[in-house]
Amino acid sequence: MPREISVVSPRSACPACEAPIAAYDNIPVLSWIMLGGRCRKCKAPISPRYAAVELLTGALFAASYFNAPALARLIQQQWQFDVMPNEFWIAAKLCVLSFLLIGLIFTDAETKLLPDLLTKPGIALGLFFSVFVPLEGPARSFLPAIDNWHVLSLINSIAGLVLGAAFIWGVALLYEAVRGVEGMGRGDVKLMALIGAFLGVKFTLLVLVVGSVIGSFFGIFLILWVWQKRLLRRRRRHSSEAAGVSRSRAWNSAILIYRNFEIPFGVFLGMAALVSAFWGVALVHWYLRISGLGPGH
Repeated sequence: MPREISVVSPRSACPACEAPIAAYDNIPVLSWIMLGGRCRKCKAPISPRYAAVELLTGALFAASYFNAPALARLIQQQWQFDVMPNEFWIAAKLCVLSFLLIGLIFTDAETKLLPDLLTKPGIALGLFFSVFVPLEGPARSFLPAIDNWHVLSLINSIAGLVLGAAFIWGVALLYEAVRGVEGMGRGDVKLMALIGAFLGVKFTLLVLVVGSVIGSFFGIFLILWVWQKRLLRRRRRHSSEAAGVSRSRAWNSAILIYRNFEIPFGVFLGMAALVSAFWGVALVHWYLRISGLGPGH
């Protein structure tokens, strides 16, 4: 998608020799293993990322199926339903969300882009699934006159969409006003709108917190890694330089590089959204229980 190549026609081809890939060479994971990670025609290497993405997608689809019953029970407890929520719709929602987020995570990691062809339909799909899978949120408290859970769930989805997009957009505008440069792309705004539409207000907040924490740890690791490399290089080239001077100059170099390095924040938001989608309900219940904020406290 970032290369503006259709994913439908023409069909998949080798990036090196442009030979069309036969159906028997396009079986997820298995074909990559059978071909030894190389094109059948030109023997050019095929990135193991293809197999990794296929394997990860399959694993998350399986997790969607096996987690659906447990999530249905948790949703029933939250909403106090007399009837168990439909497990098929829960599994389908998780599969679609996983598919979208995997594509966005890997695309952002490589190209620093979040394609509209994934984010915009994803927002619509998040709203669609909220009509079939109950989504918790503030609607029931603010609109007590409405007792139709389908309507309440859709309103909660819209609230999550607005919260996610508004928060990221506000941070981007603030950063641009303070620093005079764009600090966060509009793709991140649409990504958080997608996540909010799928997960609702509570888990949108969880995604923002977890994503920011993961991103912060990555930023710290990046600075320390660059600083270590710069320090070793200075010690080799300037052996007579004082240790304190070498450390200081290497640190300044690392900070300068970090300031000019574009971190793909969508990667961390997407990872946090996957964690929240599959284990967010259990994590929130666990936190409320250990903090004494749960029912009965």
